[in-house]
Amino acid sequence: MLDPVPAARPATGLAVRCTRALLSPWSRFSLLVAVLLGAAATMLLLEPQRLLATGWPARFSGGAVAVILFGVGYGVCTVAFVPRPLLNLAAGALFGTQAGLAAALAGTVLGAGISFGLGRVLGQDALRTLLRGRWLKAADGQLSRHGFRSMLALRLFPGVPFAAANYCAAVSRMGYPPFLVATGLGSIPNTAAYVVAGSEASSPTSPAFLAAMGFIVLTGIGAAVVAWRKRHRLAAE
Repeated sequence: MLDPVPAARPATGLAVRCTRALLSPWSRFSLLVAVLLGAAATMLLLEPQRLLATGWPARFSGGAVAVILFGVGYGVCTVAFVPRPLLNLAAGALFGTQAGLAAALAGTVLGAGISFGLGRVLGQDALRTLLRGRWLKAADGQLSRHGFRSMLALRLFPGVPFAAANYCAAVSRMGYPPFLVATGLGSIPNTAAYVVAGSEASSPTSPAFLAAMGFIVLTGIGAAVVAWRKRHRLAAE
């Protein structure tokens, strides 16, 4: 009798290799880069900053619905690297202090959560292999061991870009709930200052506008001082 024909193993082996390649850390990281570049390009074409000049579309001016839609759009825009100060000013100019602050904070947490999820799923495995520098190792250790208070400090002092903080936290071993809670609480002061400035932009001599701008300047100086001291401490170590 003839021996049975062996199964075609090369095809199975090729399929397994292709699957592993597609699911490899660097393939997922490449997908993350492609998604972020696509989102950034889309925002450049849509020009969301025009909201400050043209206002909210009339068909979406229905109170709470408009606030919710703006919050969702805010979150998506932060993922696409639209500067948060611009979005906060728009929130205040469009909805006033209270509703604008609610929309901006909700969008901040939403955008941070999306970025953290993308970074954790698509980028963590690949980027952790690059943590060889002293500063990178120090940041990873700080966020991994003291995630909540470290992220709270980063949000309170706006010296680190929003997106950079999101992806640094995602690459570290920081948990999801502490990240979101620290982001929400730490973003309140600076976000409120920009929202108030946006809502009072038509009255640049009003006490509220001057107080908001003073707070923004002081926190910026404080962030620069903290970053300078941290840099020299790391250099000394």
